[in-house]
Amino acid sequence: MPADMTMSPDLSLLVWAIGLCFVQMLVSVLLVLPQVGLPALAGNREGLPAFTGMAGRAIRAHRNMIENLVLFAALVLVAAVTGSANEMTALGAQLFFWARLVYAVVYLVGVPWLRTGVWAVSVVGLVLIFLQLI
Repeated sequence: MPADMTMSPDLSLLVWAIGLCFVQMLVSVLLVLPQVGLPALAGNREGLPAFTGMAGRAIRAHRNMIENLVLFAALVLVAAVTGSANEMTALGAQLFFWARLVYAVVYLVGVPWLRTGVWAVSVVGLVLIFLQLI
């Protein structure tokens, strides 16, 4: 990046959110591996059993992150391109990222109601960004 350009807090948190999503993918693979073995994961993955315990929760948390990351990325990129990024979008990005980090841990250890509450905080972050764009 040229010396005169800096990344906005929103875009920095988008990069960190992508990193979090990547880590969640790795964690889910590592937890699934003992349940089915490497040959099954390296194959076409047809007929795999339902994953249980922490492995199943890791997969579901990762899928949920992917679903939410699409929305977050779109909002942050629109804010950046249109010059709408401001303190409120930065706050929304912070709420989203930190809530998603906590969500990943809470889902992995299996705390249902807390997981839902933390997810709601991440949605508030998305709404804050969205409101700056309309």
